[in-house]
Formats: sequence, C-alpha cells, structure tokens
Amino acid sequence: MSHNDRVKALDSQIALLESDIPSAEKQKMLYKRTLFVVSISQIFGGAGLAAGVTVGALLAKQMLGTDAYAGLPSALLTLGSAGAALFVGKLSQAFGRRTGLTVGFMLGGLGAIGVIIAAIINSVLLLFASLLIYGAGSATNLQARYAGTDLANSKQRATAISISMVFTTFGAVAGPNLVNVMGNFALSIGVPSLAGPFILAAAAYILAGVILFIMLRPDPLVIARTLEVSNQKVRDKGHLATIEHTENKIGIIVGAAIMVLTQMVMVAIMTMTPVHMMHHGHSLGAVGLVIGFHIGVMYLPSLVTGFLVDRLGRKAMAIAAGITLLLAGLISAFAPGDSMVLLVIALSLLGLGWNFGLISGTALIVDSTVTSTRAKTQGSVDVLIALSGAAGGALSGMVVAGSSYSTLSLVGGILSVFLIPVVVWSRGSKK
Repeated sequence: MSHNDRVKALDSQIALLESDIPSAEKQKMLYKRTLFVVSISQIFGGAGLAAGVTVGALLAKQMLGTDAYAGLPSALLTLGSAGAALFVGKLSQAFGRRTGLTVGFMLGGLGAIGVIIAAIINSVLLLFASLLIYGAGSATNLQARYAGTDLANSKQRATAISISMVFTTFGAVAGPNLVNVMGNFALSIGVPSLAGPFILAAAAYILAGVILFIMLRPDPLVIARTLEVSNQKVRDKGHLATIEHTENKIGIIVGAAIMVLTQMVMVAIMTMTPVHMMHHGHSLGAVGLVIGFHIGVMYLPSLVTGFLVDRLGRKAMAIAAGITLLLAGLISAFAPGDSMVLLVIALSLLGLGWNFGLISGTALIVDSTVTSTRAKTQGSVDVLIALSGAAGGALSGMVVAGSSYSTLSLVGGILSVFLIPVVVWSRGSKK
C-alpha cells in the first residue's frame, strides 16, 4: 500500500470514529448515567460480598472442627478473585466493561450456590471449590469501580470511584446485619444456618450482573477509547498505534503497592475478628454488628475520601492510609476481647485505612494507564490485590493459632507503615 493509500485509510478510520463521538453535553450525560448504573449494581454487589465474608470463617470452623484453618475461606475467596480479576480484566479489554462485569457477577452467584450445596451435604471439598468461584463476585465488585472512571477527567476520577463505593455501603452494611435473618430462613428450608447469608449472596450477585447487562449501554470503556483517539487526532504514516500516551510504570507500581499492602492487612485482621469474638463469648449478632461497622466504613466515607484524593493528592492520602491502619492494628492488639466498643473502633479504623488506600491507589492506576490497555492492566493489578488478600487470610488463622489475635493485629499495623517509604520513593522517581 502506498503512502497516499495509508493516509486515506487513516482518514477513513478517524472519520468513522468521529461519527460515533458524542457531543460534550452527551458525554456528561453518559458519565452520569454510567455512574448511576454502576452504583446500583454495587448495592447488590456489596451485599453479596459482605454476607459471605461475615460467616465464611465460622462455616469452615464448623465443618473442619478447628480454628487453625478458619482463615482458609477468606484465602480461597481472594485466591479465586485473583484469577477472576485477570479474566474479567481481559474480557473487559476485549469486549467492554458490560460483558466483563456481567460474567464476573454471574460466576460469583454460581459460587455462592455451590457453598450452599456444600453446607447441605457437608462436603469440605465442594465448599473450597465453590469459594474459589465465589471469589469472582468479589473481584468483579472491585473492578466495577473502574467503570465509573472511564468517562471521568483527571479531576473527577477519585470522586467517581468514591460515588460507586458509597452505594456499595448499602448492601455491605445490610449483608452482615441480615446474618440472623438469613440463618433463620435457611433453617426453615432445611439448610444449615451459616449457609443462609450465601443465599443472599447468590441472589445479590446475580441481580448485579443482570442490571449491568441490561443497563450499561453504551459501554463506557468503548466510548472512552473512541474519545481518546479523536482527541489526539495524530496522523502518522499509516497506523494509529502512536496516538496514545505512554503508560506511567512508576505510577502503576506505586498504585498497586498501596492497594496490595492495605488489602493484606485489612483481610488478615478482619478474617480472624469473628473467631476472636466468638472465643470471648460474643453472639453471632454481635459479630455481624462489628463486621457491619467495618464494611460500612470501608465504603461510606468514600465521597469525602474521593474529594480529598482529588484535592490533596493520591500520595498524601496513601500516607494517611498507612497511619490509619497502624492505629487500627494497635487498638485491635491491645483492646480487651470482651470490649465491643473498642472492637467497633478498631475495625472501623481498619475499614477507613483500606478505603484511603483503595481510592488513592485506584486513582493512581487510572492516571497512569491508557484506554487501549487500561482494563487489562487494572485486572492484572487486582490479581495482585487478591493474592495479597489470600496470603493475609491464609496466614491469619495460622498466626492466631500459633500466637494470638493481638500478635496478628500488631504485625498488621506495623506492616502498614511501609506505605510511607513507598510513597517517598515514588516522589524521588521519574516517570
């Protein structure tokens, strides 16, 4: 093909792209609509995630008869979410957010159904396999936050993340506080009570998938790609590959490090808190209350956090995450086991520190990527986040069995401080 032919072909491609570009006013409407749809799905996604997290360790303890492996459900859930994060990311990159997120939530729902069946037939093997699949819901719930940023500008990204996370709060708080209700319902239909929350999880994840499949049109990632190509309008000698900015690898590394560390610490302490409380005579309802506060604070402050991340900067809020998690670890470590008030404070701070880390880290990842590889990169980063959570969950039970809950909390708090040197290093590094 001659040079003139390549230029004509390029002109045709640009013209085709521009014909699909929405006006500035329509772009704003699409941005708001995308946030609305994602936020509605997050209500159900939050309920699906929280219901299983609350009783997963207790169900494993009941079926295995020991505390030593009570952290395995959390580990398997997060390990499953690692594979699902990569799968959903690649699927979203190839076919758009709508397809990737829908498939992910549906898999999460199927995993929850598997857990219910495992509890009914008392099959540990099926329980573990189902928890791996159930992890897809957790991964998808996290990846949905990226969909809201696809049509946001650089000063809106953290706020966009925070809006979808706030809506997660409604389901995330309701899930743990429906433990007794769902347990009673499960018993009424011949299902073990601890499997009751997974009935809620199955319905919630499947509903989230249906909502996204029906309503997430047009696809925000597809529109974002079109806008990026149009705004660049770079004409080289025959191909569009050079129109995109180069990824900021340092930003991706730092964003990933922030989320990996905060996830590991949060999952480790959160996983063993229900077991720790039961050992000190707390009821299942009390466990649900503490976890409800924890998960609520993981998401509810997001609007304020998003504003602060956009205004004060990603790295300043990452440092705040490390300090907050340190306080959470110290209070958990030294609080009397029978003190509900101090446990609520500690787990609330744990959720807040995670919130700071997730939003600041996510914003850094979005800032540092381009649309042609964004979803795939985001999926890869979420794999690392999930694996860190799996490690935290798996080790937490062993640490508590070999030492104590206080030791686990203290180690987690100290590890959180490492966020500060990571941020300092990034400030001294160039893109």
